Amino acid sequence: MTGVQVVWFKRDLRVLDHGPLADAAAAGPVLPLCVVEPDLWCEPDASGRQWAFARECLTELRADLAALGMPLVVRVGDVVEVLAWIRERHGIAALHAHQETGNAWTYARDRRVLAWAQQHGIPVHETRQNGVIRRLRTRDGWARKWDRFMANPMALPPARLTPVDAEPGLIPETPAPDMAPDPCPQRQPGGRRAGRALLDSFLAERGREYRREMSSPVTAFASCSRLSPHFAWGTVSMREAAQATWAALETAKAPWRGALRSFEARLHWHCHFMQKLEDDPAIAWRNLHPAADVLDRRDDPHDPHLRAWAVGRTGFPFVDACMRALLAHGWLNFRMRAMLQAFACYHLWLHWRQTGLHLARVFTDYEPGIHWSQSQMQAGTTGINTTRIYNPVKQSRDQDPQGTFIRAWVPEIAAIPDAHLHTPWTAPEARRVLGEAYPRPIVDHQQAARDARHRMGRMRADPDAKAQADAIQSKHGSRKSGMRQTGARPRRRASPDAAQGTLDLDTPGE
Repeated sequence: MTGVQVVWFKRDLRVLDHGPLADAAAAGPVLPLCVVEPDLWCEPDASGRQWAFARECLTELRADLAALGMPLVVRVGDVVEVLAWIRERHGIAALHAHQETGNAWTYARDRRVLAWAQQHGIPVHETRQNGVIRRLRTRDGWARKWDRFMANPMALPPARLTPVDAEPGLIPETPAPDMAPDPCPQRQPGGRRAGRALLDSFLAERGREYRREMSSPVTAFASCSRLSPHFAWGTVSMREAAQATWAALETAKAPWRGALRSFEARLHWHCHFMQKLEDDPAIAWRNLHPAADVLDRRDDPHDPHLRAWAVGRTGFPFVDACMRALLAHGWLNFRMRAMLQAFACYHLWLHWRQTGLHLARVFTDYEPGIHWSQSQMQAGTTGINTTRIYNPVKQSRDQDPQGTFIRAWVPEIAAIPDAHLHTPWTAPEARRVLGEAYPRPIVDHQQAARDARHRMGRMRADPDAKAQADAIQSKHGSRKSGMRQTGARPRRRASPDAAQGTLDLDTPGE
């Protein structure tokens, strides 16, 4: 078949370890393509901050491809229509892309593209880019397969791309005409160079206290890898990170070695949770555990409690500080993400879908597979994880004992003495502030926690709940094992679900 080899870039914005690019270049002239799809960016989990990060990645990717001989071609519109235009003008010998575990919209779009290609006799080559396995029959042996995949050699960029006569096109300032303004003043910069710099600095120095400092937002912004948006948009591949971590482990000594081992475990968990959505796309909108349907959580997108939580005005200083920091940075460490979602779903009794959509939009590193699995986990609707109801006051005292983080993000109460900062409603000095510049608590957190425990206990007592949970564990649960690591020294590895159940860790790749 004559025509160009189209490489469709989606969330894999790099040239190193890009299998579709390497395969296409070996087969003939390459047209590297990115289609900016307005309908995708109008989905309720999309946001301007995500696009701003992606746009920087695309700008750098275009330059890297141009250095190889053919810049990235960008078009705005429907991908099938764009492919039809390329077929008419150039002919398409084959379509190359990485597999994507995305939201329901991207899943439907990929099926539509495949149907169109089959209709026109165009071969479609989809390549794995992480540990997620399409059409997985069983979780048995999944970890061993992850190790083998990550130990494979990285695909090197082509030495040269044969130019194709196609206008590169503009990378739009906004991907959809009605996208709302989304200021994120302290957002991480996008692009492969920024991602690789983060990986190098984390493995060389920043991650030294990773185990000890990942849980508190006071220290996590510096001590976590901060790679999660780069994994989400593919500027750094999971294989690249795993192999760099294994190389660092070869010479690391305690306690540095323990920190690297912890980070390596998070790389496993990254794909472990994405696999759940790959196997069951409905996780993004339906309770994983059917017994949870009786919980009847508040599901109104205009609920005043939802609005207060979303802007950091619940009256609980540490909860509000975490939300405000997230709004400004587009990133937050995992323990605090878990606390925000759990507080919303248990203390405020809000539905995880509504709170999850807000968090998806404000996370620059939004990864649907991880996000929706974790949203349900923190809401207690998976059926296979321990119910964890965070005490917002205890978390405040444990994670920010000096009040440094609270004072930075909730300046309205900065003058309140340390003794009352975590519970300003107990401070005489706060009378002039509470209810005016800063709200009083919107719930009695102790009573709300008791009510939530009672509701969750009643749901779990359903005779059918255990059988349903067993089926969920069989399909989605991890397998404890002491398997030998391919590419690294043999050792025992903890079960992802067992460790995630403690919630004392950061999100995969953070």
